[in-house]
Amino acid sequence: MRISTHVLDTARGVPARDMAVKLERQERAGEWRLIGSGRTDANGRCDQLLSDGETLAAGAYRVEFETGAYHAAQNVQALFPLVQVTFVVRDGEKHFHIPLLLSPYGYTTYRGS
Repeated sequence: MRISTHVLDTARGVPARDMAVKLERQERAGEWRLIGSGRTDANGRCDQLLSDGETLAAGAYRVEFETGAYHAAQNVQALFPLVQVTFVVRDGEKHFHIPLLLSPYGYTTYRGS
């Protein structure tokens, strides 16, 4: 079971390296609980966001990308300081790949493989 991501800086045409990313799961009472975090590697990837001991159960999850700090490190002004992608895991699903295509004034995401 895993949740992974890949961030591409489409304005620069390179992987977005060293971006902070966190993973949260929505609990029954509605609050969000941190269940993993990491930083993108030289290829803009986090191969596993779930922390050791966490399982991929049915429910709502969100991946939060620290895009503002990433852009600031590139000396680029940007519109979005954070990008949050919320998605639903259904019973029996075992792997989610949540890519982010990023530029200073826009982003897009999709369910990868």
